[in-house]
Amino acid sequence: MSHYWRHPAVPHLEIRNVEDGRRFSHARHSHSTFSIGAITQGQSTYLNGDSSRLIGAGSVVLMNPGAVHACNPVHEQPWAYRMFYVDAQWLAALQQQQRSGTQKGFVPFAQTYSADVSLFDDLDDLYHTLTADDCTPNIMQGAALRFFQRLIARLQPVSNDARCEPQKMAQAAAFIREHCASELRLEDIASAVQLSPSYLIRAFKACHGLTPHGYLIDCRLQLARDHLRQGEGIAQVAARVGFADQAHLQRLFKRALATTPGQYRGVPTQAADTRRNPRAARP
Repeated sequence: MSHYWRHPAVPHLEIRNVEDGRRFSHARHSHSTFSIGAITQGQSTYLNGDSSRLIGAGSVVLMNPGAVHACNPVHEQPWAYRMFYVDAQWLAALQQQQRSGTQKGFVPFAQTYSADVSLFDDLDDLYHTLTADDCTPNIMQGAALRFFQRLIARLQPVSNDARCEPQKMAQAAAFIREHCASELRLEDIASAVQLSPSYLIRAFKACHGLTPHGYLIDCRLQLARDHLRQGEGIAQVAARVGFADQAHLQRLFKRALATTPGQYRGVPTQAADTRRNPRAARP
């Protein structure tokens, strides 16, 4: 079972609660949001960029916007998780307030995994506060603000050197994002950055973890999620973001996100299981 939770009081947050992830297999993908999740039962494999590890109950995973990642079941073993998707611009504003930095925009965090019990507990508490039937908008907003303020204080930003991206690859990625809803060929991207198609494929994958085509599909899926959250029809969204038809969108959406566009779109307010997982489930 899988449920999404959204609430107008905290439009910058979306939560996915998966009670049994054995059937949920994810292709490598990314999100435009910052993502932080708690593994509440079982084990899974966790891929983030070049690193891969086995994670278990009590673990917390963190994915910066645009980070290519995947979490998948281990040999059909039951596992469960809760993932929070956080608007990057909202979080960037908090970062600026707390760190008084001059850099605009979201600053990536260095940490992609944590076994910190207190962080897991804080995330667990936030989930149950937000999804409680008697939770008011003011309580929701305050709880979310306090958690992410503490998270920013707790985590270190990625160093400037680690953030450095080759100019040509940055230009190629920006070109794909700008034109992702159009019919875009590899030759178009290569021409835009003045590189040969074969070199672009190799260099782009080394930099971004996806080929230019894979990155294009990923951008379209992110755009599709935005439109689906607004309640637009699936066929309309498929045409708008550049997929051949509704079936094409459905197939790639499910392969990457382990849910269908219809399931993602049709989320009632506060549709989540609010049962608290026993803390004893941790290893």
